Amino acid sequence: MGGQFVSAIGSEMTNFAIAIWAWELTGKATPLSLIFLFSHLPTLIASSFAGVLVDRWNRKQIMIVGDIIAGFSTIAILLLFLSNNLEIWHIYLTRVINGLFGYLQNLAFSASMSTIVPKKHYARGSAMMSIKYGISLVLSPACAGVLYPLIGLTGILTIDITTFIIAVSILWFLHIPQPKTSEVENSRSKNWHWQELIFGFRYIFQRKGLLALMIFLLISNFLAQSSGPALLGPMFLARSNTNTVVLGSIQMAFGVGASVGATVLTLWGGPKLRINGLLVSTGLGELTKILLALGRSSSMWIPAAFSAGFFIPLPGSFNQAIWLSKVEPSVQGKVFAARYLATQITVPLGIAVSGVLADYIFEPAMKTDGYLAGIFGGVFGTGAGAGMALQIAIISCFSIIITILGYTFHPLRNVEINLSDHDESSRK
Repeated sequence: MGGQFVSAIGSEMTNFAIAIWAWELTGKATPLSLIFLFSHLPTLIASSFAGVLVDRWNRKQIMIVGDIIAGFSTIAILLLFLSNNLEIWHIYLTRVINGLFGYLQNLAFSASMSTIVPKKHYARGSAMMSIKYGISLVLSPACAGVLYPLIGLTGILTIDITTFIIAVSILWFLHIPQPKTSEVENSRSKNWHWQELIFGFRYIFQRKGLLALMIFLLISNFLAQSSGPALLGPMFLARSNTNTVVLGSIQMAFGVGASVGATVLTLWGGPKLRINGLLVSTGLGELTKILLALGRSSSMWIPAAFSAGFFIPLPGSFNQAIWLSKVEPSVQGKVFAARYLATQITVPLGIAVSGVLADYIFEPAMKTDGYLAGIFGGVFGTGAGAGMALQIAIISCFSIIITILGYTFHPLRNVEINLSDHDESSRK
């Protein structure tokens, strides 16, 4: 975990610097949205076969390969930048490569969780990983915001490459347990056929509670990405006159909030029914995004970002704890990959839609003479960034409604009651 933490800091610093570079180059939200899009698309492709690979191959080796490939892609960006040949499409291409191998790495780690962490601590274990993410969000923007004007993109990329080397070196000496498999599974694993590729989907569709949870995640993810990170960064930059210090401070507030939220969950452990934690934290997280949209200066953005960050790790931790409890460790790779493909398939659409809606509908509509300025201008202001703020607020309201409706859907609300844990089922 220590090596991955160091690597995460370097990666987040690069993400921060690339976002600033792309905004300075284009001044539009769509290119930043496309960076998120090209990071995500390959994960959907990989999820169709990655689960089989993770359940077959050595998971430690997969994680090492993921770090190495990410390191080489960063080196490629650095060389292109130093030769004055770096263009925005190069960023898209490297994001495709990083997305593919990064997904394999994350899936291998996620599927290894149940072999490392005791069952009663699944939610805490997931939260501890969120602490890593939160702390990296604290340190990375703060460091990158200060260093970017001094050492530029070149220096940030060099730091990132160094962190990859450290991460691989630490991971090389760690022991990652492989799950135990039955003789039937061992004999079946010798031949890779199409039924094994769709195993995860059949597993989920045979369990109504997991299917309901998957559908809820699919809808929530689409709405969250339509008003999420790909839009928040451009909104802050537009409304602060491209002030990197303000953006870094806001992202740091996100990170502090995420660290506090993950720490609280680690100590608390969450409610007995983790589905309650998932639904409530999802709704409250969307509410904090509305507060971010209403803000017009760092004095409101920073406390709102802290509140939003607090809820970032909670839904994912509760969700992962449910799946770790209900799915047998030996097939978690295939099932988790199927879950990822099904729940993330609309995310690229959400990311693409966010930038297009901002640049061609909401931003023009919220100019001083825009057709929505007279209606919403008193609440969200007018001019650069106001349209993105309105877009975030509207979509977040829809997300809250979907979360409330989730409580009325019995298979989702009772998923933990109606479906036995995998260790209990094996004793029957």
